[in-house]
Amino acid sequence: MTPIPDSCRRAGVVGLGLIGGSVALALREQGFEVFGEDHDESTEANALSEGVIDGVGIPSDVEIVFIATPVDAVADNVERVLASSDAWVTDTGSVKGPIVSAIKNPRFVAGHPMAGSEQSGLSGSRADLFQGAVWVLAPGPDTSDEAFAAVHELIAGFGSDPVTVEAAAHDRIVATVSHVPHLTAAALMNVASKRSDEHLAMLRLAAGGFRDMTRIASGSPDIWPPICVHNADAIQEALSEVIDALVTLRSAVVNKNVDVLRDLLGAARAARVNLPTAVPLPKNLAEIRVRVKDQRGELASLTALAAELDVNIYDLEIAHSAEGPTGVVVLLINATMSDRLQGGLLARGYRPSVRTLS
Repeated sequence: MTPIPDSCRRAGVVGLGLIGGSVALALREQGFEVFGEDHDESTEANALSEGVIDGVGIPSDVEIVFIATPVDAVADNVERVLASSDAWVTDTGSVKGPIVSAIKNPRFVAGHPMAGSEQSGLSGSRADLFQGAVWVLAPGPDTSDEAFAAVHELIAGFGSDPVTVEAAAHDRIVATVSHVPHLTAAALMNVASKRSDEHLAMLRLAAGGFRDMTRIASGSPDIWPPICVHNADAIQEALSEVIDALVTLRSAVVNKNVDVLRDLLGAARAARVNLPTAVPLPKNLAEIRVRVKDQRGELASLTALAAELDVNIYDLEIAHSAEGPTGVVVLLINATMSDRLQGGLLARGYRPSVRTLS
């Protein structure tokens, strides 16, 4: 297949909840005619009547399909769509290892948008949900560069920040930054709820910090049991680290150790302040061109290296050469990070060229 054209585009979404509905709306804003499926026929009808999708069912001539079902249903739906169409296929599941292991097809690109809302279901979906959000891509060894480039380009068009991470590493990371925070928020909310039985004013007195920390506990509970089952090892490890950290804090409080408390809270504040934020202006961007062999996995390897070096890729392009089995990958990054990525590429045997944008 050729990359997604600029006109006559058709796309599909399987699973029309918060994420799938938002994908559908974002696709429509990109000019796609969007078709959708959901296990609940009433959800399909609502999506159609509310203009989230243009039709029910996934036609065989769609160019790309997003699988936005719970993680335990992703692999079967991916296989079904791959068998019934020539489309690129990606998913939005929060666990990647089992899915990547199960799907051996060059047209599949595993993905995970790190976005959400306190609302759930189709009614909470919106076209701008992914703007400014990290969207992880975890291509497997069989993923083609063409599929990867097509999916990368499209999700970047949603306003998201595509980041390439190996599947197993993704699962360890999201256990810490997504799965355990949700479980922790649920635990804290349950503790407060039980204490409110004794102190009727407790939940009425809950201030902004408590509400911010427990906001994610208001999400749909149905998606979380499959996530915990499929990512149990990584979640257990991360939960153990959180418990150890809380034990350390409890000890400092019990012993009234002000210095330890100040150090722990100061380290947390510094880490929080240093979280990445906005995309730089064009004048602060640099273009890196890398000649690569025209073989599967080259593009994924380059973007994974950028992620390892903490270099954000704001756009990419791949051009195959008519002169032989080579191509050129063009990466757009923050100019201040160009030396870091150039050095990493040189260490891997590449010969990149760098220029800043005017």
